[in-house]
Amino acid sequence: MTMPFIDLAAQQARIRGRLDSAIARVLDEGAYIMGPEVKQFEEQLGAFCGAKHTLSCANGTDALSLALMALGVKAGDAILVPSFTFAATAEVVPFIGATPVFVDVLPDTFNMDVESFKRAIAHAKAEGLNPKAVIPVDLFGLAADFDAIIPVARENGIAVIDDAAQGFGAGYHGRTVGSIGDITTTSFFPAKPLGCYGDGGAIFTEDDELAALIDSYRIHGKGSHKYDNERIGMNSRLDTLQAAILIEKLAIFPDEIEERQNVARRYAEGLKGRYETPIVPEGLTSTWAQYTIKTKSEAERAEVQEKAKAAGIPTAIYYPIPLHAQTAFRSYPRDPDGLPVSDDLAKRVISLPMHPYLGAQVQEKVIEAVV
Repeated sequence: MTMPFIDLAAQQARIRGRLDSAIARVLDEGAYIMGPEVKQFEEQLGAFCGAKHTLSCANGTDALSLALMALGVKAGDAILVPSFTFAATAEVVPFIGATPVFVDVLPDTFNMDVESFKRAIAHAKAEGLNPKAVIPVDLFGLAADFDAIIPVARENGIAVIDDAAQGFGAGYHGRTVGSIGDITTTSFFPAKPLGCYGDGGAIFTEDDELAALIDSYRIHGKGSHKYDNERIGMNSRLDTLQAAILIEKLAIFPDEIEERQNVARRYAEGLKGRYETPIVPEGLTSTWAQYTIKTKSEAERAEVQEKAKAAGIPTAIYYPIPLHAQTAFRSYPRDPDGLPVSDDLAKRVISLPMHPYLGAQVQEKVIEAVV
């Protein structure tokens, strides 16, 4: 039998009784949209990461759209995004009417390269665009280099939106991801380190005005009167059942983050010297949304996939095509020096099973199969 890549069943078994009670409570209350559990979850989530304002929404992609809307992003604005990430980070930009400008990433952390960011800003200006915001991604659970990115953004009047869909809850020099930058967004897609049983997302900010705008935009652009919408918004609310489920999952989240560290340590030790294993800079803690190694070549990666498959072990490639090379994004601007690291990573990365319930004996089988 093939082992699960992410074992949601093991987590569910741990808290099934609490989940059943939480779901039953919502059914008994009958408040399926914006019920009391939504507010409760937002408060607990904000307390967890230290954010002043926490607003839930329907999914992580909407969270990014709402952030751009609150910042007043419009046609003629440039939004700087990494090329080596999932499409949602970039697709929201033309959706709002602005232009994505692609930035390369670092070969060790897979996160945004600040030097490429600088070149992309200059290129955007040369193209007649107004650099409005940057969206660093906390890829695979590791926070981006905000100490390098934020000063450059501030010098250029650029807002910082932390895309923490994979990295919510990670540690960054004594802070928790969720309270870094002007706005942070996250996703509760089931496979995320903190996931629900459907779609869900959240936005965090310290800014009162931005929080008020996001709250309006997520509910049809609402104003003080229910039927007098003050702006054009969207329908993006976290439903009460998912909030109730997330309350129970958040309660065990710190413990699960610690267990992910144990799994990552075992991988690092078992794969040492055989593959390039993930780097976690000093002062940072990853949530290990994925455990991604680098092979020497695309051919070696194919061999690893075949060996794992023969042993009944699932693997995944995040991401086989960088955004700037995808059909929908090929015409958009990018770092004029190119994005060689993103191109290279797409050919060599491969992710192994990673979740808090991956026991040492089972993990040893994974390591034996791919070494």
